[in-house]
Amino acid sequence: MELKFSKVERKGPITIITLSRPEVYNALHIDAHFELNKVFDDFAADPAQWVAVVTGAGDKAFCAGNDLKWQAAGGKRGWDKGGFAGLTARFDCDKPIIAAVNGVAMGGGFEIALACDLIIASENATFALPEPRVGLAALAGGLHRLPRQIGLKRAMGMILTARHVSAKEGHELGFVNEVVPQGETLAGALRWAEMITKNSPMSIRASKQTIRKGLAVSLEQAIEEQREYPAVKAMVASQDYIEGPKAFSEKRPPRWVGK
Repeated sequence: MELKFSKVERKGPITIITLSRPEVYNALHIDAHFELNKVFDDFAADPAQWVAVVTGAGDKAFCAGNDLKWQAAGGKRGWDKGGFAGLTARFDCDKPIIAAVNGVAMGGGFEIALACDLIIASENATFALPEPRVGLAALAGGLHRLPRQIGLKRAMGMILTARHVSAKEGHELGFVNEVVPQGETLAGALRWAEMITKNSPMSIRASKQTIRKGLAVSLEQAIEEQREYPAVKAMVASQDYIEGPKAFSEKRPPRWVGK
């Protein structure tokens, strides 16, 4: 598929996905959503790709959210089954996804970042769910993910005021993992991705799936059921499950195969 609104680069087991509509601060419309859904489908299905990093083209914006000018001009709205950017309704991908937020992350842009597993933000990054200011609501996951990630009262403080939050405050609130200098966002995210790839991808997927499924039920039920989760069962049956202890006993780096 020819990519018109995004770019994909692969560095070993790491996929770098760039939202590429810099002329509108990487705001997204229906065609971009469908394209990105296919991009994330391909990443999820590729056994050679273990971690994804999502960023925005240029140095001003990660994603300004929904393309309101497109909408105001009568442009059709909508997205594929994966949700906004093919990501916000994607609940079946157990591979880690990192947001490298290199500027503004407004509305749907912030919702993309919240849907990722880690957020690395540049010092100039700004986050907000400003939909109420234009008569909308953050229904691509923001109203549900933000309270779960930073707590109800702090999330309400952002959502009901629609205020902008700096990368520094985002780190203090707990939804940003690391703040890096402007221009170093992608490098910072890749550093995290490379640390992840030193671990067994089978273990990483089992861990992510267990966390996601476990948060939806009681602690007791999560612990009782975790060994029946598909990714956990796949980990136990994998070559990596044998390779890890063997490499440790032989005092050498493990050779992960991801199966």
